Amino acid sequence: MGKKIKIDIKNKIGVTSWKTDAHERAHITIKEDICAKCPHQLCIAGCPTECFKFYDDKMTFQYEDCVECGACDIMCDQGSIEWSNPRGTYGVTYSRG
Repeated sequence: MGKKIKIDIKNKIGVTSWKTDAHERAHITIKEDICAKCPHQLCIAGCPTECFKFYDDKMTFQYEDCVECGACDIMCDQGSIEWSNPRGTYGVTYSRG
């Protein structure tokens, strides 16, 4: 059997670049009141770059690390996530396929 390699996603996204838009124009926003009542918080487990965190009974989202995969939008069945494509020239730029 081959050697198992652990991949640290935070280090891997270091080769990706972003042009982050202003906080007021974030491409993903959450409704904290809905998140507070969510029975499962699937977004935390499903986000590949760990942008969702639950601190002190409050959901937070770090949009600056988002790779725009859309997994959170699909997984949230509570209606909390508002997802849109970033404005032109903003967002993630992949340097390696």
